[in-house]
Amino acid sequence: MNWKYFYNIIIVPVLWIGFRVYALLNSKAKRSWYGRENLFDKLENNLSKHPKSSKRIWFHASSMGEFEQAKPIIAELKQKHPPVIIIVSFFSSSGYEHSLAYKLADVITYIPFDSAIGARKFVELVRPAAAVFMRYDIWPNHLWELNRRCIPSYIASATLHRKKYREIPVIRNFLRNIYNSIDFILTVSSEDKNNFSAFNLTHPVIELVGDTRYDQVWRRSSDSKLKQLLDPKIISGKKVIVVGSSWKEDEVQLLQAINRLIAEGMELVVILVPHEPTEENLDYLEKECNSKISNIRFSHLQNYNGESIIIVDSVGILMPLYQYADIAFVGGGFSAGIHNVLEPAVYGVPVVFGPKFANSQEAQILIAIGGATSVTTDQDVYELFSLLLKDENERERRGKKAFELVKSKTGATERFFNFLKL
Repeated sequence: MNWKYFYNIIIVPVLWIGFRVYALLNSKAKRSWYGRENLFDKLENNLSKHPKSSKRIWFHASSMGEFEQAKPIIAELKQKHPPVIIIVSFFSSSGYEHSLAYKLADVITYIPFDSAIGARKFVELVRPAAAVFMRYDIWPNHLWELNRRCIPSYIASATLHRKKYREIPVIRNFLRNIYNSIDFILTVSSEDKNNFSAFNLTHPVIELVGDTRYDQVWRRSSDSKLKQLLDPKIISGKKVIVVGSSWKEDEVQLLQAINRLIAEGMELVVILVPHEPTEENLDYLEKECNSKISNIRFSHLQNYNGESIIIVDSVGILMPLYQYADIAFVGGGFSAGIHNVLEPAVYGVPVVFGPKFANSQEAQILIAIGGATSVTTDQDVYELFSLLLKDENERERRGKKAFELVKSKTGATERFFNFLKL
């Protein structure tokens, strides 16, 4: 079968219509859609500001989480080859908008919709010496165009779970064609390597390199320790629980447990960082707390008077806040899936999250080694928090397990550079 014909005649129109309809219904998708207006004019203008003689490396990430895995590679690349021009593309508006201030990228753009014409024009403008796709977000027409021009392509921190639909012959053969267009597939785990190898690929080099996200949190933790976000007097003599990227479903369970602990006389400071600190969500949290637990917004800490809950009303400071934690609760586990569990783990903090953690390999590993625990009810939260707050040895034992995991998994960035040919 001619897979390019199949993809462009059948799949691309369906994807385009689906994206357009979704953009009418979802605000983030709408920003992604309209953010692509005049994409090529903007891209050409931004590229013109940089020397044409310098080598360009193109990094693509779906969103913020995947871009975190690219950052240690980019930082190392800039250190080893300062003249190189870094072009970063995103599919989602959240990744694009939150990364505009990233200083090591020379050009930040949306990736065009994956039509043959759009991919050809994008690659022609960027003219990368190499293209690095993060984790799993690959686009066939862009890959085929890179392959046609003999531009080396990589998947870094590659992961591939076994899915039944991938065993359907037509899907399996289509994916084999796509993966055979890639030069290097550098996987997170041996399981991922085996899953890619099961496609019986003939072209790419498939090697276990590891997850660069461990390098990123290790690097960021060193920087974070230089930042003092809290007056030591606020937490002196108290136990600290940091709740990161919480959703309402998480907060319902947490607040009940925290209220019980405080009622029992536990000296606590809970730093609550909502996933989206909109005014609506902040008002909701204050309403939920006001009749039960004293609280104050982070931006008002100059007026701190012993409040038990600090509600963070800004973005970009979650990871530095984890350094103050005795316990970290990572949000999303009672909602759509947990967020980054490595950010608290790197500080040697025992990690807690809700039941929906299948989206995170790191969470599964942390549970297996005893550095993290999943809870399913507010009673579970209460009992676990009570145990860890009262038993310092147990708290330190679990935290040490979490820290040792992160430390043992660093080094993927250096191993990636064994394959990057410039």
